[in-house]
Amino acid sequence: MGRLHDRFSGRGAALFGHLFRWSATAPDIAPTKAPVTAPITPVPMAASPASYPPLPNHPQRAPAAAPVSSPVSAQRSRRIGAPPPADCGRELTATAPTVGSMRPFRIAVDPYELTDLHERLARTRWPAQLPGADWDRGVPVEWLRELAGHWRTGYDWRAYEARLNAFPQWVTEIDGLEIHFLHVRSPDPDALPLILSHGWPSSIVEFINLIDTLSADFHVVVPSVPGFGFSGAPRTPGFGVERVGRIWAQLMSRLGYERYGSHGGDLGAYLAPAVAEAAPERAVGVHVNAGPGMPTEADVPGMSEAERADYAAMQEWAGSGVDHHALLRAAPQTFAYGWQDSPVALLAWHMQKMKEFGDLVIDRDLLLTNTSIYWFTGTAASSSWFMYDTAAFAWPRGQKAVPTGVYAGGPPLFRRLAEQRNTITHWPAGNPGGHFVALHEPAALAADLRTFFAPLR
Repeated sequence: MGRLHDRFSGRGAALFGHLFRWSATAPDIAPTKAPVTAPITPVPMAASPASYPPLPNHPQRAPAAAPVSSPVSAQRSRRIGAPPPADCGRELTATAPTVGSMRPFRIAVDPYELTDLHERLARTRWPAQLPGADWDRGVPVEWLRELAGHWRTGYDWRAYEARLNAFPQWVTEIDGLEIHFLHVRSPDPDALPLILSHGWPSSIVEFINLIDTLSADFHVVVPSVPGFGFSGAPRTPGFGVERVGRIWAQLMSRLGYERYGSHGGDLGAYLAPAVAEAAPERAVGVHVNAGPGMPTEADVPGMSEAERADYAAMQEWAGSGVDHHALLRAAPQTFAYGWQDSPVALLAWHMQKMKEFGDLVIDRDLLLTNTSIYWFTGTAASSSWFMYDTAAFAWPRGQKAVPTGVYAGGPPLFRRLAEQRNTITHWPAGNPGGHFVALHEPAALAADLRTFFAPLR
């Protein structure tokens, strides 16, 4: 697909800027346990959607009586989830006395949904674009058209569905919601349990490259945040970080884990410390990708001249992108209509945010897998409710109950503020970066998690 090199300008770029590149030769990501097709050469784009060959008629929907075990509504569950076959995946080791409250789950998207997606992609009404316009006005048409064409004719959802289903998956009801999660136990029975919280606009796909590496030393639990993916959506307003922290703590207790660690990045960097706040007697430590020392206006009076310059650069950089916090706090339902009805609108939104977040090569098939989960589960709207209901989405206030480790901490100002708000015991320098580092640098993140949690076991 070629590469786009786009750097933010000014001093803010040196501190917070991101390099975004697409690669047509993404690294081999196939695990040994589940076959995945090799990276696909970009498909030449037709001149217009009308020139694509017609698709066959829709297959019939699954019969209404088909029983399934899914954390979503009955109507949707018939099309995206099902109980696993008897020989599917690895079994959950029977250490949890309440394992009977868990129901095995397997992703199974109905063929109708795939055909519907492909037909919607083929019918896309592409907007006009100013000649010569690039990313400064949003996602360029030629980029999105090529990626949407690959989604329709090249990308293999079934291969990635199988890859995700290679991990044992379960659902359980907590606080009135169906919570979906992956649970991969380590061969070491004494391994430390570790719950991983994904970000936004992300999903369990964020950890697809990390789980096997990490499960050598940890019992790994990866839940879908309420309103995201295959978990149920909140039915009342006000569902924020603290409540999810309590749900995660209950989930770990239900699995029989008395002591455990918590990790997250992006939105997950809010959820990881919330677990420790909910159960400080059980959480042994919190590890985040970044963020615990992010300054706010309230911190400005106490800043040195150099720190104020860093803060101004950060504000300049933040203003160069689309402020999704402000957008989703203002009117999330308004934008959800387009995301729910048009896969290209949803893909454009995800592509815009990943472009702003991503500073390394992004595997486009993993991007499409993540977007496909939002599309098939219809959770673009409900995932935005969480953003709206999380108290203006100020940066994490911090917690001092348990030790905190930071994968990549940022400039000295960040560390000073982080140490005021948290019990920082781990702040390495030189870790390879990336906003969604679990996708970009799974080996480095796994090594950092081992180092941080080693003395806390």
